[in-house]
Amino acid sequence: TPTMNHQSLKLKEAGVKASYLWLGGFLMLLFLLHANPAAAQLKVGHVNTQKILEGFKEAQDARRQFDEINKGWEEEFNNMRREFAQKRDELESQALLLSEEKKREKLLELQNLELRIQQYAQEKWGQNGEGEKKQAEIMQPLSDKIVNAVKKIGEQDRFDYVFDNAANIILYAGPNQVDLTARVLEELNKTVATTKPAGANK
Repeated sequence: TPTMNHQSLKLKEAGVKASYLWLGGFLMLLFLLHANPAAAQLKVGHVNTQKILEGFKEAQDARRQFDEINKGWEEEFNNMRREFAQKRDELESQALLLSEEKKREKLLELQNLELRIQQYAQEKWGQNGEGEKKQAEIMQPLSDKIVNAVKKIGEQDRFDYVFDNAANIILYAGPNQVDLTARVLEELNKTVATTKPAGANK
């Protein structure tokens, strides 16, 4: 179905983004090791948040809660599709008995019902739809708990970095890691300041 294809595409896009994030984190780690021999003593850990979610009881309860909500949406969606199929079959079986005006009336009714079905699917499962928002609402507190637990362990055991193997991102960075953002911006702005606009010498 279009909804399933859309969801598959979103998963593929998320995988591509995750790959870039992982590559960025890996290159950053290589840079640190190369730029500073002392960084070879970095203490790096990793977790798999997918396995954590599978084994975390609150996450299992949240998944069941969302599945129950989604089940209600699916039932409503299927009821609308059955209604559409019934009305379509009635129109086809009565076509020879109906006046042209009545045919147009019933055809318009079918078209409006089809539009409502499409709108319902988009509202529930489309991009930025109710499904995405409800899942985020349910899962965000659990995500915060997981990140806080990783941070706590990272601080207690003095890890420099903790990576997430499932999402390919850095979940924790130690307090002594140097943030070069300001220096990079300064260097970029210096480059912009010394670059003359095209035609400036004319």
